[in-house]
Amino acid sequence: MSPFLALLAVVLILVVIVFVGIFFYFLGVYIRALMSGARVSLASLVGMKLRRVPPALIVDARIQLTKAGLTLDTNALEAHYLAGGDVIRVVQALIAADKANINLNFQRAAAIDLAGRDVLDAVRTSVNPKVINCPDPASTASNTGMLDAVAKDGIRLLVKARVTVRANLERLVGGAGEDTIIARVGQGIVSAIGSAPSYKHVLENPDHISRKVLDSGLDAQTGFEIVSIDIADISVAGVSEAANVGALLETERAEADKKMRQAEAEGRRAMAVAHEQEMSARVQEMRARVVEAEAEVPKAMAQALREGNLGVMDMYRLQNIQSDTQMRKNIGGIENSEQNTEDKSDI
Repeated sequence: MSPFLALLAVVLILVVIVFVGIFFYFLGVYIRALMSGARVSLASLVGMKLRRVPPALIVDARIQLTKAGLTLDTNALEAHYLAGGDVIRVVQALIAADKANINLNFQRAAAIDLAGRDVLDAVRTSVNPKVINCPDPASTASNTGMLDAVAKDGIRLLVKARVTVRANLERLVGGAGEDTIIARVGQGIVSAIGSAPSYKHVLENPDHISRKVLDSGLDAQTGFEIVSIDIADISVAGVSEAANVGALLETERAEADKKMRQAEAEGRRAMAVAHEQEMSARVQEMRARVVEAEAEVPKAMAQALREGNLGVMDMYRLQNIQSDTQMRKNIGGIENSEQNTEDKSDI
């Protein structure tokens, strides 16, 4: 045999070995797809391997779709895998949606999955609504794990609600999540209680609060549809262990009113004392003006005496009258003091 023929024979043998190896490498996947009615050509399997797509994963996904009565090209599954999506999760979501008679195509399911949402959980939530606690016990800042709300009469209430939601597949991409639902429901409950005339109205009719919140359209622009809002627990803050909440609140309110009235009375008393001090100061001021005016009298008399408008005898007569008046005042003061002493001794 010539060297050329020998080289050709070696090349042919290598080619046959390579083809046999490829055939046996994809044989299991090919036969599994063929026997399941989801036939995939060997060329497609080789192309998947060259594109670094797991052929077994794509074939298994196609088999699941075929057995569920759905048809989908392998190119779409490969494209979703190369985009970083979870192919099996999307396929399971499509099968679950088809069995539940929910309109969900592959493009929307793939978009939901690539958006970071659990598409299978979304389909399950659409079929079987789930319950969300409001507020969320894991993230609430309150130590009580309940919402704080104050009615118009000033009574503080603690409220816990349970929100039943169903996934809205049409708005799941780009729609707000559970945190937005919890925040909106909490805001609506606080607003509804704040508009209530009395805490008694809230305790008697908690369904009015949930109905008012539910009618506010809180699920707008979210990936969920609110089915119902139920008030799970409601109590008056600080008196949860009291036997008679109404009596206790009335007692506290009466005590608060008493302190308020006392404060107002104290304020009025302080104003009266201040006014009295002000009037006393004005009296002293008037007396000072009288003394000042009396001090001008001798000066005026001296001036009149110098100018000849007042004689010496007139001056003496004025002094005598002044002395008589002072004497009468002194005598009257002594008599009044003696009379007061006698009255005290009689008592």
